[in-house]
Amino acid sequence: MNAEIPQNPTVLFVCVHNAGRSQMAAGFLRELSGGVVTVLSAGSLPADQINPTAIEAMAELGIDIAGEQPKVLTVDAVRESDVVITMGCGDVCPIFPGKRYEDWELDDPAGQGIDAVRPIRDDIKARIEALLGELLPAGGAA
Repeated sequence: MNAEIPQNPTVLFVCVHNAGRSQMAAGFLRELSGGVVTVLSAGSLPADQINPTAIEAMAELGIDIAGEQPKVLTVDAVRESDVVITMGCGDVCPIFPGKRYEDWELDDPAGQGIDAVRPIRDDIKARIEALLGELLPAGGAA
């Protein structure tokens, strides 16, 4: 379901706990888009805090996600997004016509050590770079 993407798109990342994968993806997109893309993230069952190993893995690349807080997925967050990327949240994400939906199959970093989280982080970064190439084909990222 591909829709026309506006010049300054809003992207929502959704995973179950909103503590690892979706937070890393949001951190990369905020950083790599230079603020051209509005970034949201949420979870179907949000955790109490961001996964400390995800924070550490992102810090290794100079991206600080320590100040983020897991948020509950709302219908409004989906409604205001142009692109919705799910990461293992199943069918809990509401579907609205005219949105672009993608499901990224990624290992869950929960309970994993830094050596297991780095490849997940690097996979997410590569996917974000590809997404940016699609969203901002004219090189609109900073």
